Amino acid sequence: MKSVKHCFSLTWTDPEGVPQAAAGHYDKNAATKRRRALKAFGCTRVEVVVVKPGELPEPAL
Repeated sequence: MKSVKHCFSLTWTDPEGVPQAAAGHYDKNAATKRRRALKAFGCTRVEVVVVKPGELPEPAL
């Protein structure tokens, strides 16, 4: 049985109101830490999303 490895990325709205998406992929723990850091910086609508390898998330609208 194969173990499924998930890649995570983030989408958010920056403090100026511009939708953003991370170009990098994270493991679950790193994505959660990055989410907390973005919220502390004042970003809103910060979401951790599952992506396939090589895929980029759409910015939050």
